[in-house]
Amino acid sequence: MSTKGGVTALPRRNYRLASDMDKPRSTGIVNEKLLSDYLHHVFPSTKPGPTVASLRKPLGFQDLSSHLEKLLSEGETPAELKDPSAEGRLGPQPVVLDHTSGFEGLLFVDDDLLGVIGHSNFSSIRATTCVFQGKWAYEVLISSQGLMQIGWCTLSCRFNQEEGVGDTPDSYAYDGNRVRKWNVTTTNYGKSWAAGDIVSCLIDLDEGTITFCLNGQSLGTAFSSIKTGPGVAYFPAISLSFKESVAFNFGSRPLRYPADGYLPLQDPPTADLLKAHRLLGYIKNVLSTSIDAQEEKLLEKDSAVWRLQGDPTVLITLAHIFNVFAPLMCKVYLVEDVLMNFLLGILEGGGSVDEHPLIQQLLDLFWLLMEDHEVNECLKQLMMSLLRAYRFSPIIPDLGFQIHYLRLTTAILRHEKSRKYLLNNVLFDVLRSVVFFYIKTPLRVKEAGLEELIPTTWWPTHFDKEGKDEREPKDESSDERLRRRAYERGCQRLKKRIEVVEDLQVQILRLLLNNKDKNTGEASRYIFLNKFRKFLQENASNRGHPTALCPPEYMVCFLHRLITAVRSSWDEGSRKSPSSLSSEDAYVPPQLFYNGKVDYFDLQRLGGLLSHLKKTLKDDLATKANIVIDPAEIQATSMDDLDEDEESGATQRPFGAAAMGGALARPSWLSSPTLGRANRFLSTAAVSLMTPRRPLSQPEKVKVRTLAVEQRTEEDIEGSHGNDGLLLGRPQEEPDQPITDKSLLEIIDGIVMMYNLSVHQQLGKMVVVADEVHEYAVALKDTEEKIDRCPARRADILDELQKSQKVFAEKLNHLSRRLAWINATIYSKEKMLDVYWLLCVCIRTIEHADNTALLFAFTPEFYLSVAMNAYSALKNYFSPANSMDELPGYEETLTQLAAILAKHFADPRIVGTDIKDSLMQALASYVCYPQSLRAVERIPEEQRVAMMRNLLAPYEQRPWAQTNWILVRLWRGCGFGYRYTRLPHLLKTKPEDANLPSLQKPCPSLLLQRHMAELLSMDKDMAASFLNSVLNQLNWAFSEFIGMIQEIQQAAERPERNFVDTRQLKVCATCFDLSVSLLRVLEMTVTLVPEIFLDWTRPSAELLLRRLAQLLNQVLNRVTAEKNLFDRVVNLRLPGLESVDHYPILVAVTGILVRILVDGDKQGTSRASSVLLSDPCFQLHSIQHLLGEPAESTGPSAGPTVAGRPAAGPPGPSVAPPAPPAAGSASERKHFSLHAYTDYISLEEKQKVEEMLEFLTEESKQAAASTAPTSEEDLCPICYAHSISAVFRPCSHKSCKACINQHLMNNKDCFFCKATITGVEDYSKPS
Repeated sequence: MSTKGGVTALPRRNYRLASDMDKPRSTGIVNEKLLSDYLHHVFPSTKPGPTVASLRKPLGFQDLSSHLEKLLSEGETPAELKDPSAEGRLGPQPVVLDHTSGFEGLLFVDDDLLGVIGHSNFSSIRATTCVFQGKWAYEVLISSQGLMQIGWCTLSCRFNQEEGVGDTPDSYAYDGNRVRKWNVTTTNYGKSWAAGDIVSCLIDLDEGTITFCLNGQSLGTAFSSIKTGPGVAYFPAISLSFKESVAFNFGSRPLRYPADGYLPLQDPPTADLLKAHRLLGYIKNVLSTSIDAQEEKLLEKDSAVWRLQGDPTVLITLAHIFNVFAPLMCKVYLVEDVLMNFLLGILEGGGSVDEHPLIQQLLDLFWLLMEDHEVNECLKQLMMSLLRAYRFSPIIPDLGFQIHYLRLTTAILRHEKSRKYLLNNVLFDVLRSVVFFYIKTPLRVKEAGLEELIPTTWWPTHFDKEGKDEREPKDESSDERLRRRAYERGCQRLKKRIEVVEDLQVQILRLLLNNKDKNTGEASRYIFLNKFRKFLQENASNRGHPTALCPPEYMVCFLHRLITAVRSSWDEGSRKSPSSLSSEDAYVPPQLFYNGKVDYFDLQRLGGLLSHLKKTLKDDLATKANIVIDPAEIQATSMDDLDEDEESGATQRPFGAAAMGGALARPSWLSSPTLGRANRFLSTAAVSLMTPRRPLSQPEKVKVRTLAVEQRTEEDIEGSHGNDGLLLGRPQEEPDQPITDKSLLEIIDGIVMMYNLSVHQQLGKMVVVADEVHEYAVALKDTEEKIDRCPARRADILDELQKSQKVFAEKLNHLSRRLAWINATIYSKEKMLDVYWLLCVCIRTIEHADNTALLFAFTPEFYLSVAMNAYSALKNYFSPANSMDELPGYEETLTQLAAILAKHFADPRIVGTDIKDSLMQALASYVCYPQSLRAVERIPEEQRVAMMRNLLAPYEQRPWAQTNWILVRLWRGCGFGYRYTRLPHLLKTKPEDANLPSLQKPCPSLLLQRHMAELLSMDKDMAASFLNSVLNQLNWAFSEFIGMIQEIQQAAERPERNFVDTRQLKVCATCFDLSVSLLRVLEMTVTLVPEIFLDWTRPSAELLLRRLAQLLNQVLNRVTAEKNLFDRVVNLRLPGLESVDHYPILVAVTGILVRILVDGDKQGTSRASSVLLSDPCFQLHSIQHLLGEPAESTGPSAGPTVAGRPAAGPPGPSVAPPAPPAAGSASERKHFSLHAYTDYISLEEKQKVEEMLEFLTEESKQAAASTAPTSEEDLCPICYAHSISAVFRPCSHKSCKACINQHLMNNKDCFFCKATITGVEDYSKPS
């Protein structure tokens, strides 16, 4: 080995033979004549010469090197006679992006200086070479379809964060995102581009024109008469926004779509190209020629059956060829143009990859005859070329290009040594190998050939009252049925073609998951496992750096292929061991979460930080799992976590910190779009945006051998001789069930993590196409109905409607074909089964982890998240194309998930607020749908009662709004006028999303209501604290609502133009909705357990009734007063306040009043009426308002009041008095009346309201007649509503019983002196 100029020169193997005198005949070398004939046949001369063997000069291995050198020099053009192709071009070769001075903004640039990612608002960069005459071209591989402007600029162009290529004079750009061209001004041009497209940028400086092509199709001349002449030269340039990425090809690789007459900016390696093609021809000659030594003649044979059999003549011949060929195969241009096309040609005959063993033989030959560094570089460049070709091939109907490249990838990966090298060094370290498992969605349906594949389109034309598609419309016409079936047949044809690609992708993964190929070292599966874990770490730890993440659309496809491959491998092992677990019942054992064998890179656990759990649960680990934690390590890890928290901040805490060491170290996903790691961060700002971070700490040490991911061996994973491998530390509760391949457990764990990282989010994004189809279908149907109704005399209107009809129909034709593609690749039945299997895996994993008692806290949060999100995806994203009811064991799975939600939403072992909120929201959504609510009712009674007990816990210091929502949903359908799906005044408006839980039909649960009634009836203390908290929250919510509508009204009355903050409107509407839902919970409680308020032998019953009456009166007074604030704000009909109306809040109050005043027994009714009438806020006209009756009197006689004193609310936040009516208000609004809602309120309910009004009218008259005037001195100094009736001890201050009892529920200090109250005694004024 020698070193020249600091560069290590690797020695080449010398395959030259000794002379015939030195070499004995026993080596197998053929005789001289036959050898000469063979070599002349393999290495034919291109010059004319004697063709007869007897006239040719004999050729042996001694002369072969010089002969080969002579042959390769034939046809070469002398340097002095070469065409000066560089005329018209200035700059260095090779052409790259100018990362030293030719950029503006923040950018990431790849190692090869050809890929770039924007990292600021609008970054720009140009190339190092410019052109001033001639016709030139370069290509841009679009890796993301966002905002970019691609084209040419001169050196005088100055860009900034707002202006880029095309925004200045002498710069010209094409923008496929907005479908425009730019040169200071902008006009429409070209077509929209998509990720995976190739843009060709052509400039003709002789004619002064610039043209762009998209995937080889010219978009027409974009600019003409551009500035040319002395001093004017154009650089390739691009401006791109944040996260957008592209890769340039200036000619370092063959242009995918070369244009006639245009030269690439970088000269192709013509001489090397000629040599490589000739050498490849010689290799083909060797493959197709065999030597018959006995007959001493040469035979032609099919090269496909050639085998590397150790024939010395053949091997030495090939060695001479490879002595020249091998160095050439390290150059990307030659690999792509020569080697890849040759290998693709071998597979062109069709058939399975197994039927083409020649590629395996050739790879054996490469490893035998090439230096290791050469074959490594060759394989790397070959896989890069294949990946690029696959990623940027156009979609055609039979997906031929994609299949072609995947077949070759499969053939290469079948070679064991090549596969292991690529796995170890290339697939995850250099390439975006996940691209191989991605099937891109065509944006341009016509170019993808979907019109031929799906000639007939169809979309739903029948909708129910709520705007949802009817799955099986009864009135479907025969023509519609024929269209639908033809469309479905086209979708099936498309699906079958896509399945061919998916099968090839699964084959690749099966090769990577091979755990039997141990002849050349560690099995492929264990290499893949460690690389896969690093890939997950990269994506989990860079949640704050979007440019560094694997695109979610790749993740979706990768997840589905990986599930198929893993399940196939799992079941293959299960068949060999029948007693082992099948993939259908797979789960992740809980010991993986705490035994240190699997790295979760700081992802949040259910019980908090891992270091905290190890410290607090070390005794449980020792007793249950026989795992002992080193105390010194606990302390060290705790300090490390503390430092990490200070660095990362609270926002990144659930996802961990970045897994990078050093400011410029970038993960492989930064490669743009398929190339090597980006190691240059370009910034024109003074300070770099990247912060150096410490590398992640090593996995925690336990009293067993735990290693970093890259150090693990097969034994560490699978275990042997009493070592359980990944299953080390099995708790006593966990069954000892054999699992054939433990390594697959970690891959399943990674699949669950992948779904959590980005797959679920992407599944939700792709639903937008189905939503668009629905919206356009509704619009088209509406337009057709208008055309039918349009009078004949209005031809102008009819013409406009017909134009709209045509536009909608064309759009639907396009979208329905796109939807067919998306349904086949993302929402097919098979994909639905994958997500369902993942849901079942998560459920079983959580159930097994739950059995481990306190060790459940080690479970990563994402298992619960994926269980909830997978169910949501199955319910919302895969329907109506596929029904959940058809899933195997679906009802049982629903029940299992219901049990998990019911048990863990209040589980003290779970400490994360985000995951607790998610559990609560999931349970709230669960009880909105009949099928899932029935699942909740099917869980064991003990769990149901425990769930209801947790729901009835006091509302303070917990997410009470979601709790209240759950209780409301259990009641909806049973309350007074509470059978509606949408509010009456919103029926004419279209809901944003008819699938929202709040828009589902009422489905009350009588079973859960019964549990609630039993709990509140038996546990008096819990009932009192629960209702006290509900009343407190109602007081707060309604007070906030009133305060906000006062501010909104004031803003609306100002003469100057102003806008109310939309967030304020949203908060206002939320407070109103909360008030209504709290009132409904009170109605539910009063109906189910009236004795809580009316049985005064229960502690706090009287107090609760008085508080209830007080709040009901205040709500009624605010909402029903003439020309009041509430009326005025409702009449404004502001966007965001659509739910604010009289009906929901008044019927809720009415339901409570009817229950306590009409439906109860005589004693209860009497108590309720006396408390209601004794409240100073009571106004009879508020009750009359419910039936639309005018108030007889608005003075004091309408109800008992206290002269000269305001009606006070309860202590705490109080409701402000109503604002005075605005002067010159609009015409009188029609009075609210329950009589107007015949579809919502039954006749029986109306009769009860009339009965209540009659009863209260009579009672108020009697109360007014019997009320004796009270001295002001005798009134309670807190509320001024009741007489003093209690004295505090020891301070002797006084108030009424209602005020002190209410106060003592929340505070023990005296109102006046803040002394601690030790007792309360009755007080009566001395006579």
